[in-house]
Amino acid sequence: MYYTYILRSRKDNKLYTGSTGDLWKRFKEHNEGKVVSTKGRRPFDLIYYEACIMEIDSKVREKYLKTGYGKRYLKDRLKRFLSLTGRGIYK
Repeated sequence: MYYTYILRSRKDNKLYTGSTGDLWKRFKEHNEGKVVSTKGRRPFDLIYYEACIMEIDSKVREKYLKTGYGKRYLKDRLKRFLSLTGRGIYK
């Protein structure tokens, strides 16, 4: 399986979108500071993911979720979770 995932930084409350073939390994790498693009924003919570059979599908989904339409989709999809945690989706 391949995964598209959303992390939320506990440091700045911002989201990071990525894709991977090993979700738990990649999540651990983010939190251990092994990913250059997120190193300074640790620690993270995994707040959303989708599974795909083909890698290309997870990459296309990642690209979509990074667009304005994709961010709007996530905001709507996660609004109940975010209201329960008392945090907005974007700062």
